[in-house]
Amino acid sequence: MKVISQNTAFGGMQGVFQHESETCHCEMTFAVFVPPQAIHEPRPVLWYLSGLTCTHANVMEKGEYRRLAAELGLIIVCPDTSPRGSDVADELTNWQMGKGAGFYLDATEAPWAEHYQMYSYITQELPALIGQQFRADMSRQGIFGHSMGGHGAMTIALKNPDRFKSCSAFAPIVQPSTADWSAPALEKYLGADRTAWRAYDACALVEDGARFPEFLIDQGKADGFLENGLRPWLFEEAIKDTGIGLTLRMHERYDHSYYFISTFMDDHLRWHAERLG
Repeated sequence: MKVISQNTAFGGMQGVFQHESETCHCEMTFAVFVPPQAIHEPRPVLWYLSGLTCTHANVMEKGEYRRLAAELGLIIVCPDTSPRGSDVADELTNWQMGKGAGFYLDATEAPWAEHYQMYSYITQELPALIGQQFRADMSRQGIFGHSMGGHGAMTIALKNPDRFKSCSAFAPIVQPSTADWSAPALEKYLGADRTAWRAYDACALVEDGARFPEFLIDQGKADGFLENGLRPWLFEEAIKDTGIGLTLRMHERYDHSYYFISTFMDDHLRWHAERLG
């Protein structure tokens, strides 16, 4: 693991690191905030998955999580959104596909399958590295994210309820298999057989029997992607009579930006801290 930067913040350490990923077959970058309490004892881990076009840096620079994460004693891990490198497949004119748009899935179709194995990277390789390199209590993990990353957080939690104790999302894509800005990407990554898409669709996972105790979703009513891409009411409908809890908060005047995310970041950190102990 290579150290790119390390800075002291609120008594803790904000770092950026790189490593050669055996899963994605390229060099991957990620950010980690370690709270001051980790000097003395292992601390819970909270994963943040970013959205389309983002890297690890967007939430690190604009998410405003360090002050409260330091107070609550949470390790925050911020992976990249896709593999990177000159030999990694991409669509240069399409921001909804390729680099910056990994959708947290394991691609099966050429040329994407060689590098785009983000589900396995997030759930297997990177957690093993975090557990080895940081004073992390891997028995207490939560996950949250924004937009495409909200989709990733919810699907990963639904498929790994024994690993994650909490899940929340900012403006998630809850049904990517039918959303305008994600269905074309799923077809390219996973093929034309839509049954394969269901493993990466929160609504479909619930319909197919996946369960997770509860979710917190915050959504801005002024979000330009609300009607065609996000549609949280579809998840609200999908979980009826399943026993899954949902706190869905719709906010007047808020859009899809980090102004929205930073406004409600404290609420999400406290939500996770309560459930991680």
